[in-house]
Amino acid sequence: MTTTYAVLSEGLEKRFGEVRALRGLDLAVAAGTVCGILGPNGAGKTTAVRVLTTLAAPDGGSARVAGHDVVRDPAAVRRRIAVTGQYASVDGDLTGAENLRLFAKLLRSPLARADELLERFGLTGAADRPARTYSGGMRRRLDLASSLIARPEVLFLDEPTTGLDPHSRGTIWDAVRELADEGTTVLLTTQYLEEADRLADDIVLIDEGRAAHRGTPAELKALVGGYTQVVVADPSGLHAAAVVLDRLTGSEPVLDSERNTVGAVTTDPTLTLPRIVRELDAAGVPLIDAGLRAPTLDEVFLRLTRGEIPV
Repeated sequence: MTTTYAVLSEGLEKRFGEVRALRGLDLAVAAGTVCGILGPNGAGKTTAVRVLTTLAAPDGGSARVAGHDVVRDPAAVRRRIAVTGQYASVDGDLTGAENLRLFAKLLRSPLARADELLERFGLTGAADRPARTYSGGMRRRLDLASSLIARPEVLFLDEPTTGLDPHSRGTIWDAVRELADEGTTVLLTTQYLEEADRLADDIVLIDEGRAAHRGTPAELKALVGGYTQVVVADPSGLHAAAVVLDRLTGSEPVLDSERNTVGAVTTDPTLTLPRIVRELDAAGVPLIDAGLRAPTLDEVFLRLTRGEIPV
């Protein structure tokens, strides 16, 4: 089956004086998916979004969004996308309903679309209140609703849940997944690694203006491997435990004499916790606790951006 790409860039370049913000960025985002764009500060994430949304012209390479070239046909791109930035862009003096109806008029969409979105985002009860009286979470929901007035094919979300409480963040997450299920393509830049883990079908890690790593959350975690940690009953068993974990995992263990723990990264998918416990028992190491877990996306991010795993 042929894959349809909603966002496709090849060799994208962007310079600001002597600074090369993008250095041959390649992206391929399948239609109807959520793509998480991650990277350290200054990696080029914001520049990439500005180029893809026609807010900045590239200095090299090419990019197509919703089937249209961002340089040759920027107007067609803008008609098919929506952008929600880090900060709410709604008018605080207008009510929630007035904000959405204003966007509907500007975008020549039916006014009924505003009422539909108020209900969808749980804002019907506050529809006649000025937006300035809304909580942060409500304003973010209203802002996201305004981006959906024209039913965009591609939605760019830049740090959509910054500063929100867990409940409000969960509401936004639910809305994003629903949009993808309905066919909207979402490009999500975020500093919340849990957010990318929960929402993204695929993740692109941008580093120094390039797509350094890409894959599903599970695929990226597989690059790092699991992590096992044991708590020994007697500090004298730390060295023996380290020898066992070194042999089983093939990586250098980390010892913590204050907490009586030994931990090590493992990339062996066949290594199980019962085997670890048996081997330590055979070595005469008494344990208080033992665990084997998959890495978090935070750990993946840190190891990949430090260059500990080859591209």
